[in-house]
Amino acid sequence: MTIASILGAIVIGAVVGVLGRLLLPGKQPIGLILTIVVGIVAALIGTAIAQVLGVATTNGIDWIELVMQLVLAMVGVGLVAGLKRSRV
Repeated sequence: MTIASILGAIVIGAVVGVLGRLLLPGKQPIGLILTIVVGIVAALIGTAIAQVLGVATTNGIDWIELVMQLVLAMVGVGLVAGLKRSRV
């Protein structure tokens, strides 16, 4: 992996995390940094799942992969918010 690909993964993960949080109904009591971390993890896992399922990589936006990443980000944000609520 190059520095550019790592930085790209961080940026895409941040966008995926924020979009996942926006699409998730209700208020989530987690901060922006934790949202970005969840998004990065969701983006990496979503990409891995897409590759395993044989989703083709295109020159443009890979919509199926992006939807997988967003759904995983929504689930991740929901889980982290639920865990944070149960501690308070």
